[in-house]
Amino acid sequence: MTGFAEHRSIATVALVVANYDEAISWYVDRLGFVLTEDVDLGGGKRWVTITPRKGQGARLLLAEASGEAQRHAVGNQTGGRVFLFLETDDFARDHALMLEKGVEFREAPRHEAYGTVAVFADLYGNLWDLIEPKR
Repeated sequence: MTGFAEHRSIATVALVVANYDEAISWYVDRLGFVLTEDVDLGGGKRWVTITPRKGQGARLLLAEASGEAQRHAVGNQTGGRVFLFLETDDFARDHALMLEKGVEFREAPRHEAYGTVAVFADLYGNLWDLIEPKR
């Protein structure tokens, strides 16, 4: 298509959470993410972003649910499908560390044509893939 900027990227993905502070704690303590921003927007709203330590790619905006529809979406933003993909350069290391930190894996690691992968759940039940792609 013509007319669009040549260099664009998906920079941020919103993840609806039940509580800012419990979500920050879980992602920092269990997955080793870094809190990159926590800005008070007033009225109980905050701009909270996290990223994997030394990671690349999109950051996560932790968006505290407001209203009944958003509260119902917490933990099921994709209707039970894997939602996010955490890519690693060392699957065995990260899988073992995540297990040690209490992350719930829903399956044993498996080897696919695209890499080594296992599904895990975050604190609200959203499904993620931990994946080491084939290089």
